[in-house]
Amino acid sequence: MDELVARATLFMSVHGAWAGPIVGLLSFGESLAIIGLFIPATAVMLAVGGLVGTGVLDPISIILWAVAGAILGDWISFWFGQSIGPSVYQRWPLKGQRPMVARTRLFFRKYGFAAIFLGRFLGPIRATVPLVAGVMDMPRKPFQIANIASAVLWVPLMFLPGMLAARTLGPDIRISEAHILLFGVGILLFTLVAGFITSRVLGSDRARQRRRQKSQRR
Repeated sequence: MDELVARATLFMSVHGAWAGPIVGLLSFGESLAIIGLFIPATAVMLAVGGLVGTGVLDPISIILWAVAGAILGDWISFWFGQSIGPSVYQRWPLKGQRPMVARTRLFFRKYGFAAIFLGRFLGPIRATVPLVAGVMDMPRKPFQIANIASAVLWVPLMFLPGMLAARTLGPDIRISEAHILLFGVGILLFTLVAGFITSRVLGSDRARQRRRQKSQRR
């Protein structure tokens, strides 16, 4: 994945006009149900933040493209869930991801509106929360409010580490594959923290649910 991120970032540093559409497409793909599990958009966005920090890329157009892609990806996932309904859980590839789907459904049932907003920041369930919301027939207006608000906040936060790293290294720094590999370390740490938070939140929810079931049996 590091090589893919390096190639994509170097291409955008040379062909700046394509940076916005590429980042928007990656942001869209990562927010799209299921497909987002296989797209390293977060890694590319962190690296692109370095290019923005050095002034190679225009931050406004990059952010607008990324926000639009993230909003559209979640909206299509939501629509997909509403259109197909619960049977989507029995289809490939969700059929083989039942534990993840169960955790996501529990997360949504407990937090509702907040689950859509928070799910954007929790990598392991980001690509499935909007789908589950659609299946469970969440009203469209609250969903879109959470979808847009979370995208507007999530995108700049994804660019921020790379921007800060580039500015700390100085204005004359040139982004190379070595620097992108350093960004990769930050990506790994970010992923581990997000995964830990997700597991803690979902784990505590599952524990409470088991306690309630035991008390009801008594």
